Amino acid sequence: MSKITLNELSHSYLQSQSKDEDWAIRNVNIDWEDGGAYALLGPSGCGKTTLLNIISGLIIPTRGKILFNDEDITEKNPVERNIAQIFQFPVIYDTMTVFENLAFPLRNRKIPEEEITRKVNEIAEMLELTSTLHNRASGLTADGKQKISLGRGLVRSDVNVIMFDEPLTVIDPHLKWVLRSKLKELHQKIKRTMIYVTHDQTEALTFADQVVVMHEGQIVQTGTPVELFEKPKHTFVGHFIGSPGMNILPCEINKGAVAVNGTKIETSNSKIDNSNFSKIEIGVRPEFISFNKEGLPVKILNVSNTGKNKIIETESDSGKIKLITKASEKIPEGSAFLTFKKEYTYVYGDNWIVD
Repeated sequence: MSKITLNELSHSYLQSQSKDEDWAIRNVNIDWEDGGAYALLGPSGCGKTTLLNIISGLIIPTRGKILFNDEDITEKNPVERNIAQIFQFPVIYDTMTVFENLAFPLRNRKIPEEEITRKVNEIAEMLELTSTLHNRASGLTADGKQKISLGRGLVRSDVNVIMFDEPLTVIDPHLKWVLRSKLKELHQKIKRTMIYVTHDQTEALTFADQVVVMHEGQIVQTGTPVELFEKPKHTFVGHFIGSPGMNILPCEINKGAVAVNGTKIETSNSKIDNSNFSKIEIGVRPEFISFNKEGLPVKILNVSNTGKNKIIETESDSGKIKLITKASEKIPEGSAFLTFKKEYTYVYGDNWIVD
């Protein structure tokens, strides 16, 4: 296992770079502690796969360094880095049995057969593959084959890090929850450094202790799932995480006081200076908005009942606002007023939180 440090990593697929858009990733700094569960989260094209390939040694970065346990391994090849990687599509040998697939990486390292049998049986039990150990891998379902891929990465005790590249994409939705839970359980048992790459916020937030959110080649926030939800450092994090995402509204600043279309809004920021920003907005999640007798005037557009809660879509003069209430709460008809919970209402200048 290893502590992983990414120091000022930048990479471009172009020969020359003159603007930010020329870089696939830029100025990436990360410290991942030994034995932790981490996730790289972001939409397609944000740079997360490029970053994963740099860590694995498939790509040498244009700039910056990668360190394993404080040793510079930037120029080392994938074999020297000793990494296990699980891909989006299962990588297995159909003509082999499940046992032979799981044993393959151990036999390549000349591990004694007695030890191989012990390790394979241990991993098979964890992944609930024991009953199929002597079956051909070709006869398994998609989730069964992906379990084999997971097992091939987990069966080795000598790896520095186990990396998952969108491993549940081909799995049926109703089976994803089962495998996500199994991954979390496995990490708690074996305590190896794991990095999970995904565009799915649910997968990232349920697996990782620390989530790195990427946007347009940059890291916009690193934090626990609770930190990302309760205090997004960037408007992209607020919008990307949560369902529905954070409401972002243009606002005005007058002598440090915040207002939306003339209505004063109490925020977590005590005093704001907007002189350094070209764009000033407030952000508040639907969970922290409520109806009141006074506040920001809105029109009710739509009410969706999800069983436990209601999602209400409203419209103000500054834009649409969504809020979440209990299913039992009576919703005003036509027009209403909204108030925001002060401690979870933030001011953003040019998309970054103003503390």
